[in-house]
This record gives sequence, structure tokens and C-alpha cells, in this order.
Amino acid sequence: MIVDTLNPGLAWRKREDQTVARKTYSEECRGDAVELYRSTPGATVVGMAADLGIMDSTLSAWLKAAGVPVRSRHSGPEDGSSPPGEAADQELARLRARVAELEAAERKLSTERDILRAAAKYFAGETRW
Repeated sequence: MIVDTLNPGLAWRKREDQTVARKTYSEECRGDAVELYRSTPGATVVGMAADLGIMDSTLSAWLKAAGVPVRSRHSGPEDGSSPPGEAADQELARLRARVAELEAAERKLSTERDILRAAAKYFAGETRW
């Protein structure tokens, strides 16, 4: 392929004889992506699409088809979103719930570790080599 050094952008254009397979996604996949966007406060289309491994234009089209308003990067009270104080309170409540969940998991793991230590001591004492 010949590359035009004065206009290198032309090298990236696809040739006429090449075809690109279009990905198709199931309705369940589309619905899950839309629901994930709805349930994630502060998520942007670009960030969510990158996390899901899809094009941001694809996710935008799914959101538009589902009637979900797309949040801008700097959304504020003037565009219908919650006021900053309310958003901060929601985030604080979410973080407190996550901390409580992690503390419960830590207690469970600590208890399991103690049980395994006691079992190891018991079985180590029974062995007669």
C-alpha cells in the first residue's frame, strides 16, 4: 500500500474490497447495558462503553432507543439531575453500605481462618511420625 506522506490520514481508510463484520448483540445484552447505565450514578456513556467493550455510539443508540436520558459529563441541577448535596448524600450512603458489607465479609473470613488454624493444630497433634 502506498502511503501519502502529506496526508497520512488516508492510510487508515479501509479499502473498497474490505468488509467489516458488524457485531450483533442480544436483546438481553442491550437491556443489561442500559440497566447498568441507569443504576450507576455518575456514569458517562464513554466510560461505561469502555468498561463494557463496546463503542460509545452503540451504547448511546441503545439508551436512546430505551428512552434513557444521556447524562453529560458535567451534569448539574439545571439539566434535571439531583442537586450536588443530594448526590453527595447518596454517594455517602452507598459507601457506608459497602463498608458494612466489607466488614461483614472480613469477620466471616477471620472466623473461617480461626477455625482452620484450630483444625490444623488438632490434626498436627494427632500425627505420630
